[in-house]
Amino acid sequence: MLTELSGRIERITYSDEESGFTIAKLKVSGQRDFVTIVGNLMAPSPGEILKIQGEWANHPKFGEQFKIIKYQTTVPATVYGIQKYLGSGLIKGIGPVMAKRIVKKFGKKALKIIENETEKLAEVEGIGSKRIGMIKVAWDEQKEIRDVMLFLQTYEVSSGYATKIFKKYGKKSIAIVKTNPYRLATDISGIGFVIADNIAQKLGFSKNSDFRCQAGILYILSQLSDDGHAYYPYEPLIKKSIEILQVESEIIKKALASLSEHIEKKIIIEDLNETIEDFRENNKAVYLSIFHACETGIAKRLKKLKTSKKSIRDINPVNALEWVQHQLSIKLADKQVDAVKCAIGNKVMVVTGGPGTGKTTIINSILKIFARLKIRIMLAAPTGRAAKKMSETTGFEAKTIHRLLEYSFEKGGFLHNDDNPLNCDILIIDEVSMIDTVLMHHLLKSLPKSSTLILVGDVNQLPSVGTGNVLKDIITSGSVPVVELNEIFRQAKESRIIINAHKINNGIIPSFDLPQNESGDPDTDFYFIQREDPEKALDTILELVTKRIPRRFGFDPVNDIQVLTPMHKGLIGTGSLNNSLQNALNPDQGGTGEEELIRGEKKYRVNDKVMQIKNNYDKNVFNGDIGQISGISIEDNEVVINFDGRNIRYDFTDLDEIVHAYAISIHKSQGSEYPAVVIPIMTQHFILLQRNLIYTGVTRGKELVVIVGTYKAMAIGIKNDKTQKRYTHLAYRLS
Repeated sequence: MLTELSGRIERITYSDEESGFTIAKLKVSGQRDFVTIVGNLMAPSPGEILKIQGEWANHPKFGEQFKIIKYQTTVPATVYGIQKYLGSGLIKGIGPVMAKRIVKKFGKKALKIIENETEKLAEVEGIGSKRIGMIKVAWDEQKEIRDVMLFLQTYEVSSGYATKIFKKYGKKSIAIVKTNPYRLATDISGIGFVIADNIAQKLGFSKNSDFRCQAGILYILSQLSDDGHAYYPYEPLIKKSIEILQVESEIIKKALASLSEHIEKKIIIEDLNETIEDFRENNKAVYLSIFHACETGIAKRLKKLKTSKKSIRDINPVNALEWVQHQLSIKLADKQVDAVKCAIGNKVMVVTGGPGTGKTTIINSILKIFARLKIRIMLAAPTGRAAKKMSETTGFEAKTIHRLLEYSFEKGGFLHNDDNPLNCDILIIDEVSMIDTVLMHHLLKSLPKSSTLILVGDVNQLPSVGTGNVLKDIITSGSVPVVELNEIFRQAKESRIIINAHKINNGIIPSFDLPQNESGDPDTDFYFIQREDPEKALDTILELVTKRIPRRFGFDPVNDIQVLTPMHKGLIGTGSLNNSLQNALNPDQGGTGEEELIRGEKKYRVNDKVMQIKNNYDKNVFNGDIGQISGISIEDNEVVINFDGRNIRYDFTDLDEIVHAYAISIHKSQGSEYPAVVIPIMTQHFILLQRNLIYTGVTRGKELVVIVGTYKAMAIGIKNDKTQKRYTHLAYRLS
């Protein structure tokens, strides 16, 4: 039998916006201690009153908890609850400080005053006519969606998601949700298939409904694309769908057929013209339509680009090489000579190699030759940091690919495309291993057929965060010339970072014996600190970032030192590390609340180091861009973030696009370099430890790399060269 519990949310310990899983502290009337509640609450706000049905459980580590089975939520009735409710960010114009003043003035009548006698708010210190108008508009909007909220609360959807649903569908919200709740999974950010399915089940939708099965398959394919797959084999997809959706195979096959025959052509089912192990029984591949269009588009455009006439006149490679070496006062190695010749004689080529192998020298040589011909040259890279580095090392302007292609929010796409190509004769792209299938397709669409394309990257790094494995597939196809650099040059040989990176790439565990200088101190740019226990590793990382590295090497702990970690969860994952590093490097100044904006468990403070985690074309800020909070408005519930000199405003609902960046994942660090990196490598990361992950992390450090962890974990990762398979067909299409 279920137990009932009623109380006010005091604080939120943890909340996952995608799944809704929440750990919170509940203040129950008559009980001195808070009750820990655990379950799906969907972005709750402090101050909300909950009526919960559930059961008690005893966690071996965290003690007694109350597991939520179902719940109802209402606005608070107590003074304290109203203050928490108003200060949670629900009403624009009211932050925690102003909420306290309003409640102090009006007590329990505060909500009625806001609804019926808003002008009385002028009696509160700091509230003028402008803010009253802002509060009135925000409150009326809340009033309009009340019916929607009450309806959705029945199905355990919180006020936060109700607001998003109302903004998307307006007054049709209830009708749309009743007709097809699975639309929420694709239309509303943060509501995935699991939540939509939960709502649908409560609305009485059958497990076998067409809406459910089609939405479920799209969800599964989307999840698989997040793992890098451009397609998934037909039979394994059916098997996976049966496991997740718990329906018969014939129903799945029917849903697949419906999706492939849909007027919008949501999926493509293709017979692959090859025999490989994965397709002995069935050679059909299932694509989300966007990835099929992009993969086939890349192949088509690269083939056309290779065979089209060049826009630049022929150059004598022997004379060009002699001239450029004289101009730059260098002697090119054999592989570098091959690369320059290849760039002169081909429309498309790839240069790949690790750190210290001379990729930058090749780019500079090519630029010097072509610049003398006064032809149009463009340089680009996937991230802002990579583009900045490219500009610094070449002396030419380099842009991010998104800025090169000029995204138009009004048109909902890039301005440069087939109809409006880039004005260039040569395009050089660096860090190509980071480019996913969709972005490469857009890039090739924008390139004039007469242009020369030079792709530069390190194929041994982690593949793109997005779908596909573009650089590896192009190289594997054998369809374009590839120059692979493997010689480490003299200057690079002095760096233990570079030496050890190449050892790691070759499956050799580096030696951690430290060379000493004349004073007997360690003289190296690569350190390993043995720590078995995660808590001790965390303490060591904090000491390194805040004290030891700045004191010894003079690096700024926020701007110069970057912590990179293999995972997000756990004591040495990004979440825990960011909390600890924020408190150490940018602590709350006095606890007044004026200097920070609180959203769930995250606290945003002026000077916080943050990272954008989604492409936001409206703001012209992209996934992986790192900035610093330059201002906070408690009144407007806004944060201002400085990205390379541009101040961008984020309102309260935009903050799910931002995470703290004192510590970031190794995946997110691709394309960036930092003066110093600190990397925890522990056996707790076992499932994620791979050679290319450690290699990518180590190669992010320019002047200093410090690894904290265990020799065993390092050995596990370095010996594991089995990268996760990605289902793509690009290499075959190109060959």
